[in-house]
Amino acid sequence: MSDRINLTGMVLSSMPVGEFDRRIVLLTKERGKISAFAKNARRSKSQIAAATNPFVSGVFEAFEGRESYTIYSADISNYFEALTGDLELVWYGYYFLEIAEYFSLENVDETERLVLLYQSFRAMLVGRIPVELVRLVYEFKTLVINGDYPNVFQCQSCKKRENLIFLSSDRRGVLCSDCCGNGRGIRISPSALYTLQYIASTPSSKVYSFVLKDEILEELSYIINEYYNLYVGHSFKSESFLDL
Repeated sequence: MSDRINLTGMVLSSMPVGEFDRRIVLLTKERGKISAFAKNARRSKSQIAAATNPFVSGVFEAFEGRESYTIYSADISNYFEALTGDLELVWYGYYFLEIAEYFSLENVDETERLVLLYQSFRAMLVGRIPVELVRLVYEFKTLVINGDYPNVFQCQSCKKRENLIFLSSDRRGVLCSDCCGNGRGIRISPSALYTLQYIASTPSSKVYSFVLKDEILEELSYIINEYYNLYVGHSFKSESFLDL
């Protein structure tokens, strides 16, 4: 027999269903990505209406059915109102939500992805680092969480960890100065390489703790954009508003 459960998570997307209900997609610590129905959430006096909007995070009380969940109440910890008040930030936010919804899975541990989303929104709101850098960190860290990112720690040919100067797209990782003729790709500066290593190895809760010079930010943008275009192969709706 199914019981009510508490799910800690964030609303990734929301859509109307029928006359008064909503269907939401939640990224949760306990069950990964799930779909849930919020009955009467579109009624004017609904107590859970605000809890069914994208960006909202908190603890959701739900009933687990055979094929879906039903949300009954929510204890919201953050609505991210300031994020939704800035047009540029809100479109970056939707872009991050789309990526999370695309890659996350049901019934797997998505804690790290959930932490990354939350910290990315906080980083944009604090404003200590450029939003473009937040995007690049988010994209690359997503690949790390997925387990499908270029190896930036050792040469993909000889396994050395020194003199890594070339990022090979077909070898999915870096090559050293002795092996850089063994794959197609681009040269990578020591600063850009260190940045990718830092993003890959640092927990999502602490990853937004650095800034970059403009030339390194530009190099990093080129590298990550090329990798996404080559291996992700999916267009997100919000990209058109961000000119990515």
